[in-house]
Parts: sequence; C-alpha cells; structure tokens
Amino acid sequence: MKKPKAQILEAGKIPPELLFRFLRDFPVMDKRVFLGPKQGVDSAAIAFGNRYLLVSSDPITFATDEIGWYAVCVNCNDIAVMGGIPLWFFATILLPEGKTSENLVHDIFRDLKKACKKANITLCGGHSEVTPSVNQPIICGTMIGEVSKKGLISSAGARPGDVIILTKGMGIEGTAILARECEKTLRGKIPKTVLTRAKRFLLSPGISVVKDARIALQSAKVSAMHDPTEGGLATGLREMAVASKTGLIIQKEKIPVYRETQTICKALGIDPLGLISSGALLATCAPKEAGKLLANLKKARIKAAIIGKMLPKSRGLLMETHGKTVPLHHFPRDELARLFSLP
Repeated sequence: MKKPKAQILEAGKIPPELLFRFLRDFPVMDKRVFLGPKQGVDSAAIAFGNRYLLVSSDPITFATDEIGWYAVCVNCNDIAVMGGIPLWFFATILLPEGKTSENLVHDIFRDLKKACKKANITLCGGHSEVTPSVNQPIICGTMIGEVSKKGLISSAGARPGDVIILTKGMGIEGTAILARECEKTLRGKIPKTVLTRAKRFLLSPGISVVKDARIALQSAKVSAMHDPTEGGLATGLREMAVASKTGLIIQKEKIPVYRETQTICKALGIDPLGLISSGALLATCAPKEAGKLLANLKKARIKAAIIGKMLPKSRGLLMETHGKTVPLHHFPRDELARLFSLP
C-alpha cells in the first residue's frame, strides 16, 4: 500500500497537534531545564542557582518597516509575561539578495539600537547575511532574561473561576503592520487620519507589554499571563486554556478594540480576533483581585477590561456574542498570513 501524500502546510504557525507530535519525545538532557517547549508557554525556564534563566525566541516575518523595533519588543514580551526581566538579546538577520542596500542595513541596526536602549537591553551577538533564500528582511530574535524562582509565572496557571483581563486592545501589532505594509491598498478606502494614526500603533499604544505585566504582578496574585501574538486574541486564549487544562468563555462585546483596527480590518476583510496582537496582555486572576489590578492599570493610563472567565475543561472554549453562546472561533493561521497569501 502506498504511503498517503503528506499535506502541504499553509503559511503561519505549524499546527499545534503536529508540533506536539514532533516535540513530545525529545529527551531532557539537562535536569536544570525546569520548563521546556509547551504549547502556549512563552519562554523556557532553566534553573541557575536561586533564579531561573528565561529564554524566548521569536522571528519577525510579516513586517519589514522598523523590523528591528518589532524584534526586540516581541521577544521582551515573552520574558515579561513569565514574570521576568528581559536583559540580553541575540539577532539573526537574513536579508534578500539583490534588494539589500547599505542604507537598509543601517536602518535595521538603528532600529535595533533604539529598541534595545528603550528597553534597557544589551545586544550580545547573533548573525547577519544576505541570502537568496528570503525575499524580504527577516529577524529571528532570542531574548534571555531572569526571574526569581518564586516569581516565575506562565500561561499554564489559570484556574476555573479566574477572570480574564485584556490590556489595551486586540490586533495592535497587526494594525500597525497593515497600515505600513498595505498603505497603497488602504488609501482611498479609509480616512487618511485613521491610516496615519494606525501607522503609529507600533509606538502608541505600542507593541510592548512589559509595563502591563509588571503592573499586573505588583497589583494582584496573577495566576497566568500570556502574550497573544500570531493567530490573534482567539489563538492566545486557546493557547492559555490548553496550557492551563481549562475551558473559558469570553464576551465578544467587552473586548477592547481600537477604531483604527476596526476600520482597517473591515476595509481588508479581516477578523480582528485572528489578527496578530502583540501589545495586548492576557492575564488571569481571582475575581476579588481584579479591581485593584484594573485600577492600577488605569492609573498608568493603560486601558484594560475583564473580557471573560476560565471554566472547567469539560465546558470547552466559548464566546458570547449578541446574546448567543457559540464556540470560540479557531484561526488555523493568522489573518495577516491569510491576507498576504491571497493572489
């Protein structure tokens, strides 16, 4: 009997069930690895004395404009949501043959330097090359940070009954990327003022959640935090539930979303629930803890809202919208990847 033809994967993350199948048999060769690769968990944790070394790795594959800023910020986020302080950064920079000028390299390193200085990060090394293997600039970043053993938190700690809090709004990073990468397409479809504001989303409200995470940890007994990135808020919620072995329910109408995000998504036929969402922090805590957390975020001028609660795993992943309860929508790939793959 012939072996069935393997399915060709679409652009985006490798399907989690496939990734789990490949990772589950990897041996742990060093007992200091306290937390290794798991679905929905943002960083690895390696024991070093009385602390954990946190290590995360994320590429920037959608954005080309100010790519150095994206690379540092999104990797900082993965450390921050684990309760840690990001400290050391490594960057592998791949640049397209025939399209790379000295000015482009200058701009990328300028943005890396600016982002590292802003976040108090030390660039420790990496690799850079021009290669025919890519058709646009790509940065694969690795961030290393640290956290006390008592301070470690992950996306796997949420419990049934915990409320789910979202800071800022969904689709922030995606909004910035779409405004910058699809500017010509959007001209004439949306007001110029909306497009201009959306391009600034990279910095305001910004794609960093480091401040959000620190305030959350100082304000409440947070049970879990997560950085919803590729696949958007819906995927981030799904990852947190899988990691925590729980269910959840969210109220769609309570999810914060910026008008710029709504306008751009409508113009391009995109669902903001599935749009890459760096800049928004997902956090869970007991209901009695939520008031102080929200109040302290408000003092820091960070928007936040309770958007749902965690449920027993048997209840599944649900969403209330317009008075109806439906399954939480599943996005096999990010809406950006879907849009950029269209002919």
